[in-house]
Amino acid sequence: MTYRRAAIPVLTGGLLLTALLWWAGSSAHALNLPGTVDVIGGRAAAELGTWLTPWSYDPPGWGQPFGAPTGGTDYLTLYRTGLQIRFAAVFAFFVPGALLLLRRLPPVHRRWPATLLAVWAWGLVAGTLAVTVSAPWLIASRGHGSYRFLPQLASVITTGRQAVAVAALLAAVVTVLTARITAKGADPLPQAAVPARAGRLAATVGTAVVAVSLVVLSYQSVAAALQTYSPGIGLLSEPGDLLRQWLLLGAWTTPSGGALTDWLLARAADLLLLAVVWWTLRRLPAMLTRATFPAMAVGAVCATVLGLVVSQLLRVALDGSGLRWGLLYLSSALGVGVPAALTFGLAAGVAAAVTLRVAGRRAAGGA
Repeated sequence: MTYRRAAIPVLTGGLLLTALLWWAGSSAHALNLPGTVDVIGGRAAAELGTWLTPWSYDPPGWGQPFGAPTGGTDYLTLYRTGLQIRFAAVFAFFVPGALLLLRRLPPVHRRWPATLLAVWAWGLVAGTLAVTVSAPWLIASRGHGSYRFLPQLASVITTGRQAVAVAALLAAVVTVLTARITAKGADPLPQAAVPARAGRLAATVGTAVVAVSLVVLSYQSVAAALQTYSPGIGLLSEPGDLLRQWLLLGAWTTPSGGALTDWLLARAADLLLLAVVWWTLRRLPAMLTRATFPAMAVGAVCATVLGLVVSQLLRVALDGSGLRWGLLYLSSALGVGVPAALTFGLAAGVAAAVTLRVAGRRAAGGA
C-alpha cells in the first residue's frame, strides 16, 4: 500500500484516538456527580477515575491550590498546557507508526487481523509516549517538580493506560476498515521470499533480546539493584523507578517455600510472552511487503506489546482474583510494561532484521 493510500486511514484513526481520549477525560467529572456511586458502585467509580483522570483537563483536587497558597491559577494553566501537549503527542506518535504499519503490512489477503492487532499495539505505545513527554508539565503543576523528579516521572508514566487501550482498539478497528476500502484497486502486493532457516534464526535472536529483559533483568536480585540505583544528587538522582519502567518486562524469583507447580504456573505467562514474540517474528518477514529495518523494529515492538498483554491476561486468569473483583480489576494490569516492551522490542526488531539479512545472504550464496 502506498503512503497516499495509507494516509487517510491513519489520519482518521489518529484523530479518532485523540478525540476518544479527550472525550474520556471530559467525562471524568461525571464520576463525582451525586448518584454515580449508587449506580455503578464505589469500587467501579474509583477504578474508572484512575482510567479517566489522567486525560481530564480538571486535575485531581481541582478548585484547591496545587502546590502553593497563592498562584493556583498559574498551576492550573500549567496543568492544562501539559494536557494539550499530551493530546497533541498522542496524534503525533500514532500517525508515523501506523503509517509504516499500513505501508508494510496492508490489511489485505487475510493480513487484516495481524494489521488490526499491530495498529492496536502501536496505539498503546503512542499513548505511553504521549504521557511520558507531557509528564514534566504535569509534575511542575504540582508545585514541587524539583523534588524526586525521576520517581515522580516514573509514577506519571504508569497512568492512563487503560483508557488508551480501549480507545486504541476502537481507533485500530476504524483505521483497518478504512484502509481496506482505500486498498481496493491497488497493485498486487510483492511477495517476500524468506528462507525458512533464516526466518527461524532471526526470530530466535529477536526473542533472545526480549528474554534479556524478561528473564535476566526481571530477576529479583537484578531488579532490586536497578530499583535502588541512585548515583549522585540533584534533579536526575534516584532513577531506579524510571529504569524499572523502561527495562523490566516482569518480576520473578526462584521457587522458595511454595509448591513447585505454583512457581511453574507463574512462569507460564513469561513463556507465553516469549512464544508470542517468537511466533510473530517468525511470521513477520513473510507478511511484510518488504522487511526493512523500520518495519521490523515497529513490528517487533507491536509483537512484544501483544505478548505482554496476552501474558498479563493469562496471569490474571491463573490467579483467579479477576473472578472476585470483576472486569475492572482484570483490566488494571493492562498496559503495564509497555515502556520496556518499546525498549526491547525496538532492539529485538533491529537484531532480527540484521540476522535475517545476514542469514539470507548466506543462504543465497550457498545456493
